[in-house]
Amino acid sequence: MTSSNNQINIPEARAAMDKFKMEAASEVGVNLKEGYNGDLTAREAGSVGGQMVKKMIEAYEKGLK
Repeated sequence: MTSSNNQINIPEARAAMDKFKMEAASEVGVNLKEGYNGDLTAREAGSVGGQMVKKMIEAYEKGLK
């Protein structure tokens, strides 16, 4: 059995992901703050995650051309 660990251990990578997340949240109109964001609705959190995936797919597709 394998265990899943989705924690980012490299400080530079963590900072880049946090910046990416904040940009995605801004694009969809969700007000994220540094640290705890447990007051977000599931819809807001999902829209941020969905925007991040959309941007990653666009970047991947640009890399294929």
